[in-house]
Amino acid sequence: MQEEFKIILFLCNWGPHVAYQTLQDQRAEIPLEIQMVRIPCSGRITKALLFKPFEMGADGVILMGCTPGSCRYGTGTEAARQNTADTRKILNLTGLGENRLELATFLPDKSEALLNFITSFVARIRKMGKSPVTPRPMLQAQDITEDNSEAIVARHDVFACQDCGKCTSACPLALAGKPYSPRFVATEIIAGRANTPEVLSMVNACLTCGTCYERCPSAVNFPEFIKDMRGYYHGRELTGTPAHGGFFQSMMRAMTSEKLVPQPWQNLPESIRTGRQGPVLFYGGCAAYFDIFFGRFLKVRTRRIIEDSLRLLNFFDVEPAVLENERCCGHDLLWSGDRENFLRLARLNADAIAASRAEELITACPECAHTLGTEYAKHGVELPVKITHIHEFLEREIDKGAVAFKPMGLSMAFQDSCRQSRFNGQAALPRKLLQHLCNDESHLVKSDAASPCCGNCAWTGCDAFSKAMQVQRLEGIGQSGSQVLITACPKCQIHLQCAMDDVVRGNDLKTEMMDLTSAIAKSIYWE
Repeated sequence: MQEEFKIILFLCNWGPHVAYQTLQDQRAEIPLEIQMVRIPCSGRITKALLFKPFEMGADGVILMGCTPGSCRYGTGTEAARQNTADTRKILNLTGLGENRLELATFLPDKSEALLNFITSFVARIRKMGKSPVTPRPMLQAQDITEDNSEAIVARHDVFACQDCGKCTSACPLALAGKPYSPRFVATEIIAGRANTPEVLSMVNACLTCGTCYERCPSAVNFPEFIKDMRGYYHGRELTGTPAHGGFFQSMMRAMTSEKLVPQPWQNLPESIRTGRQGPVLFYGGCAAYFDIFFGRFLKVRTRRIIEDSLRLLNFFDVEPAVLENERCCGHDLLWSGDRENFLRLARLNADAIAASRAEELITACPECAHTLGTEYAKHGVELPVKITHIHEFLEREIDKGAVAFKPMGLSMAFQDSCRQSRFNGQAALPRKLLQHLCNDESHLVKSDAASPCCGNCAWTGCDAFSKAMQVQRLEGIGQSGSQVLITACPKCQIHLQCAMDDVVRGNDLKTEMMDLTSAIAKSIYWE
């Protein structure tokens, strides 16, 4: 029996649509695999929209627009070119392959050339074979705990809320001016009004940074409560819309397919030594995907954090193994409410990690460290390795002595990761490492308290108020006289860089940023 293929054609409403309509009028033999979606302009199809069909099981995608210079909106063709180029790179990393996506441009009178292109593309996809991504149904009932809001309230003892308002008075969103209140959310859900638009909006807006939990006299773990409420909403299809069109959640759901073989370790510098097996396994996370997605307009280079972590492991004579088909840890799926696909990813990762026979897993991403080290076990997925953040490894090795540091000679501010500081209680650890980079204590802006959240988590709740938080943070750093902002999470770099790129105030907010791991890699040497 011949396999059925599905190819999505995003067809611009102008020039190429006229050519395509001519083919239909002539009853030309358009391949049956083609499923046409008419669009206003090729430039409107974002990276998220280009990737979404693959998550849903498409074997190939064509974006068809106007030839350069003939776009009715001026920049549509160029935007389509950039989005397609970036998405093709990401398709390579995910293991789908760039040749499953193509951009083509046509004038209205080029119907024959258009048909030849489509026919050729279909033949290419047939030769490549079916997509390894298989959309899956929801998990079976025995794998899912069907919570209602009353059960979630009881599990987190939200009844203990004293209505004191300390959570709201400390909430960074509320302090940025957003009409947002953790106390209001708790009160409304206790009262049985969980499904009102206002409560749903607030639950999806929460940063889950943990500041409210730190201040709560009744120890109500509000972030965990929010996480479970998002799961409750997701099961009822009441979820909000993640930032960036939900691209990263879409990519992670695609990674739950067992046949997909991601290739995240492409183009590592030759000087970095890694292996296939050994007692230490390094887990990179999503930085390579972030750089492609954001690199064109934010110029972020978060993959340097991975490379510098590997250099530091090599510096201490550790040649770590890496998972050649490493998948995302699932953090963003879990915290945006998609527990079903989080569990699928977790189980695939657990199998791969167990097969590596490693004894210790080291990661530079605080979200990966928290997810692998805490959330997996909490959700019944056991890992047979010790989970270590790179900062813990560095402290352990540096304390053995025989190393020294070239002082940076700059006044530094530090941006905490919420997962490392508030969730894992390690706010002091990066500050201890920072002291090695200072030739005297005056070079470090001192603060034992964790810094405010960077304004976003799991790509949810990004709005003008989270932008205001980022601006306030950068203004405070500028006023402190700090010359460089040291970060501990790739997402903090992305979010704060986004604020710095403000077309109106960007020059006032510009601050040099460097990850702590990269700063140490740049400064450390053997005595």
